[in-house]
Amino acid sequence: MSQRKPILPPGVKIDFNALKPPPGYVAGVGRGAAGFTTRSDIGPSMPAPDMPVESTTVDPADDSKFDTFMGNDTGVFAGGKMDAEDKEADQIWQAIDQRMDERRRERREAKVAEGLEKFRKENPKISEQFSDLKRQLGQVAAEAWESIPDIGDYTAKKRRMEQFVPVPDNVLANAADRNATVSALDASASAVGGATTDLTAIGEGRNTVVQLKLDRISDSVSGQTVVDPKGYLTDLKSVTLKSDAEISDIKKARLLLKSVINTNPKHAPGWIAAARLEEVAGKIQDARDMAMKGCELCPGSEDIWLEAARLQTVENSKAVLARGVAALPNSVNIWMQAAQLEKDDAAKKRVMLRALERIPHSVRLWKAVVEISDEDDARILLSRAVECCPQHVELWLALAKLETYKNAQKILNRARQAIPTSADVWITASKLEESQGHESAPFKIIPRAIKSLTSHGVVIDREWWMKAAESAEKSDPPMTATCRAIVSQVVGHDIEEEDRKRTWIADAEECVKNGSIETARAIYSHALEAFPTKKGIWRRAATMEKEHGKKDVMFDILERGVQHCPQAEVLWLMAAKEKWVSGDVQAARSILEEAFLRNPDSEDIWLAAFKVEFESGEIERARIILAKAREHPEASSERVWLKSAILERFAGDTTAQRDILQQGIRKYPTAWKLHIMLGQMEEAAGNKDAARSAYSVGVKECPHSIPIWVALARFEEHHTSVPKARAILEKARLINPKHEELWLHAYRTEIRNGNAQAADSLMARALQECPKSGILWAEYLLCAPRTSRKSRSIDALKRCHDDPYVIAAVAKFFWHDRKIDKARTWLNRAIALNSDIGDFWAALYKFECQYGTEESAQHVIDKCTAADPHHGEQWQSIAKKPENKAATSTDILKRVAEHLDDHAHV
Repeated sequence: MSQRKPILPPGVKIDFNALKPPPGYVAGVGRGAAGFTTRSDIGPSMPAPDMPVESTTVDPADDSKFDTFMGNDTGVFAGGKMDAEDKEADQIWQAIDQRMDERRRERREAKVAEGLEKFRKENPKISEQFSDLKRQLGQVAAEAWESIPDIGDYTAKKRRMEQFVPVPDNVLANAADRNATVSALDASASAVGGATTDLTAIGEGRNTVVQLKLDRISDSVSGQTVVDPKGYLTDLKSVTLKSDAEISDIKKARLLLKSVINTNPKHAPGWIAAARLEEVAGKIQDARDMAMKGCELCPGSEDIWLEAARLQTVENSKAVLARGVAALPNSVNIWMQAAQLEKDDAAKKRVMLRALERIPHSVRLWKAVVEISDEDDARILLSRAVECCPQHVELWLALAKLETYKNAQKILNRARQAIPTSADVWITASKLEESQGHESAPFKIIPRAIKSLTSHGVVIDREWWMKAAESAEKSDPPMTATCRAIVSQVVGHDIEEEDRKRTWIADAEECVKNGSIETARAIYSHALEAFPTKKGIWRRAATMEKEHGKKDVMFDILERGVQHCPQAEVLWLMAAKEKWVSGDVQAARSILEEAFLRNPDSEDIWLAAFKVEFESGEIERARIILAKAREHPEASSERVWLKSAILERFAGDTTAQRDILQQGIRKYPTAWKLHIMLGQMEEAAGNKDAARSAYSVGVKECPHSIPIWVALARFEEHHTSVPKARAILEKARLINPKHEELWLHAYRTEIRNGNAQAADSLMARALQECPKSGILWAEYLLCAPRTSRKSRSIDALKRCHDDPYVIAAVAKFFWHDRKIDKARTWLNRAIALNSDIGDFWAALYKFECQYGTEESAQHVIDKCTAADPHHGEQWQSIAKKPENKAATSTDILKRVAEHLDDHAHV
């Protein structure tokens, strides 16, 4: 039980300072004061380190440590520590997240791109909405832009009234006094009777005097113009005006170069730079002085002498170079510069000969002096040059060219001994022998050259030797024997055996492109010796001879080719065709007869024999050949039956033609050409039901053949009704979607029958289904009104910028607008894109006949004959007529040009 404190009497106060404080009491702690501890309180020991105090209380509302993955870590894991396993787990989970993100990236990016594209389509920019209008602004001429009136101020706002302020009197007085006559008489002048002085007249007189002086100096007394009025402004333009910045830069550079020169006065580039700086600054005399000072301090530098000579006049330059030669007698550049300053060749030669006395081993000086010497002097000089410079091949070769045959042989032998590693000496020796008519000598010299060079360690560079062969062929006169000898020795050098054929063909084609026909011929000859059974090499060699060589050489190659490759049908056909084209029909027959013996089952040979007889007018012989071909099981093909029907149609035997077509259809039911020919024959004979039956059977048997659908639709349009034709074309489009020809014929059907609105609707659908169809865009352009041609042309060129039909349609617009050069350019461009379309050739020929010359029209005919076109609507419709069977390409070209109208696809 605790003892009670005694109760003090009234008026007596407790002395708290004398009382013992309670344990843990710190004075002032209640009002924020902190206690302190002294060394005397704790003794001599060090204080214990402060340890982190772990809080045992948890505040559930503390969100400062919130984590998006773990949540609020003040919960269960608030007191946990991060160890190595936790870090490893975090890394694993992070790798998994990255992997999942990579897998979804492509799909996410594609979705974002699709959304962005959709947004741009739905919300186009203002510039995109007005792009077509902005495009038309590019055609506005400058005069039209200038003629646009300025817009006035038509706003409804109240205009501000203009206010006028009276001019002060002093301004008016000054203006009046400006041109007034000043008449003043001072006291001294009045005393002696002085006159009035007119200062204004004095000013006007001064201007008159200056003008007279300018007029006087413009022309001298002799009439020669001193001041060029026309070139005066041009001369002013040539004056270099230095800005403050440039002047400052020049001053800085001058100080820098001055420091360089003072630091190292023997440094010649510093003097050259300083002289050129003064030259740029316009102080030419300072530049000359600087250069001459550099010559004095750096006499051993040829650059400073050349720079000093350049800055001086011609006469002073000679003196400077004379001093330079004295200082540097072995400098070739100084001697050459001194020679160039001389005006005549004799003086130049004299300077160079003096230089050669000092520098006899300079090839540059020898070449220069030989160039300005005549032939006799050049021979003497070169004889001395090869003694002084025996290792330079050019000097030996130049001397050999000037000598006779015997002396040239001796010189080349000496050159070969002096320079045993030079191939040029051997090639020159080969050309020398060939020039003397020794055709077999190159085939002995070149192998010796290869052997000698190899023994001396020279690497045989195949590319260099092939270029040397081409150079020998192109020399004047051509050295063909040397060319063939080089090719025979090096064409197979350093090439793998499996790469020989491909490499040789590529080399030959490259030589043909370069115009080196003899080199290509030698390569093909070597290749045929290595691969005699390769028909591709024989065909390429024959084609090259046909285009660039001689016919007898081509016939020889084909004759040897069919002997080595008897099963190569293409070689037999080429030989027979070339004989037939040259007019030797009997030789063509003989070749085909031999080809029959070697290839009895070849369809191409049977048809070639038929063509020879048919084109020669031998109808019975052609009929017999085709009959035998139809009876031959291996040769009885669809083409043979078709050619048989064409023959009977030309002969006019309708019954035989019908029998052949019906038999051919039974044997080849999917041959759509046979069905069309049968329908056309019945239609021409007036048998409408039979024609409709033939077309209908063809449609059933060949549902994917577009021409037969078109033929049936045209038949129904002419003989039944337009709706029936429209239905047939619609059915054809369902079976063959996205086919441009069906849309084209449907559009033309509506145009022919006057349904312009339906035609426009069809064309819109057609361009949506076939946006890249050039023939549809061309039809769309040709039927466009004049006001919309330009916009439609731009749209068509954007879709089909390289389509020949679109290019030809745009060319026709230029033609109608009388833009001759553009029309010619675009027609040629269409032909370059597709030269097999005869309609384009006919359009160009008609254009040249109308706006060109006879030579340009004949040039078109020659190019068309070489191209030999076979396609085109107008071209085929005329070329396939029986009366045009014997017509040449020139005849068909002229007939198509005559029938060409505004609706033709050109």
